[in-house]
Amino acid sequence: MLLKAARIYLIVAAGAGSLSAKEPRQIHENGTAFVGALGCKSSSCHGGAGPKRSQYITWSQKDFHTKAYAVLLDSRSERIAEGLGISAAPTSARCTVCHSPLQSVAPSRLTSTAHPDEGVSCETCHGAAGGWLRGHTRTDWTYNTRVSAGMRDLRSLYVRASACAACHQNLAPELLKAGHPDLFFELDSQSVAEPKHWRDEEAWSGLREWLTGQAVALREMSWALASDPQSDEVSNARWNGLAWLCATTTSAASISSPISQPSSTPGRSDFTSMQTQADALARRASVSNWSDGSARALLLALASLDPEFSAKGTANPLLAQRAKRLVLALDRLVFALNKNAGVRPKSDAELNQLFQDVKSLDAFDPMVFAAHLQSFRAAVEKNG
Repeated sequence: MLLKAARIYLIVAAGAGSLSAKEPRQIHENGTAFVGALGCKSSSCHGGAGPKRSQYITWSQKDFHTKAYAVLLDSRSERIAEGLGISAAPTSARCTVCHSPLQSVAPSRLTSTAHPDEGVSCETCHGAAGGWLRGHTRTDWTYNTRVSAGMRDLRSLYVRASACAACHQNLAPELLKAGHPDLFFELDSQSVAEPKHWRDEEAWSGLREWLTGQAVALREMSWALASDPQSDEVSNARWNGLAWLCATTTSAASISSPISQPSSTPGRSDFTSMQTQADALARRASVSNWSDGSARALLLALASLDPEFSAKGTANPLLAQRAKRLVLALDRLVFALNKNAGVRPKSDAELNQLFQDVKSLDAFDPMVFAAHLQSFRAAVEKNG
């Protein structure tokens, strides 16, 4: 039921971008009420002191999600709205579905304390609290009891990635053309950057988050393209870049849920097949085991892909998207080795250069990138 709700939310988010003049339909799910962030504010709940009681304070004072609605009021959003031909970003469901999610909820499910302008708040991630708010602090309620009452199972990396990808991955081509920033969903680094009000205590959880997030992103991108295939170069290149990374990673790491190398001219059947493969990988990755040895082996394997960029025959937009995904992967592997093995390969300068190479995908030079990737691998082999 939780995944179904996440899927419904994602359908509205993605569908919002594919409709030209019509507003997306409002969500009319059968379920419990949303109480708003104020329901979590009590000092005896999540608005108090200490790591076990300060989640609301962390969110309200430090989390950029609180500014999600305010972003719709700035001049950039105004220009995007003009480019899309809509009246105003703060009231258009094409924008509010992600920036102010409570506006997409049926009014009958909103209590008096739920304010649509509170941005991306507690229930956006944890689920409508009407069914579990009063009981979830009881000592006789286990975590499974809370989930059964309607709380989203965010301890599951598969569920967590699916919830986040709804707004952090899919972007309709017309939104991108209107000036919306491109989206590259990467669960691990985005979780690290997030002011945390939760704990991931297991070793190597970062790599599990990274690969699970990449697989979920590929699944959702494939689903969107299978539902409404795009013939534009950008959409196909973004899909190809992510599919290539997942295929290369599963092959190099001998993961039991492999991804096929993507077609350079994909059709609906390719997207549908990739959706199924990516979902299987996401489930497998969410419970995968990593170690110092497996992380180092994958880092060196990915750092040895320079021939992919120096060989001729692949269109530059595809290579640029592949390089972007590859650099993000290298970064997470280096970060994981430093955090869990206590050793950071001395390749910061070379990795920073690779980030510079993919900063502007329109100006991407594959031969230069291949040379810099060789330098990165040499630094890892020498100092790692």
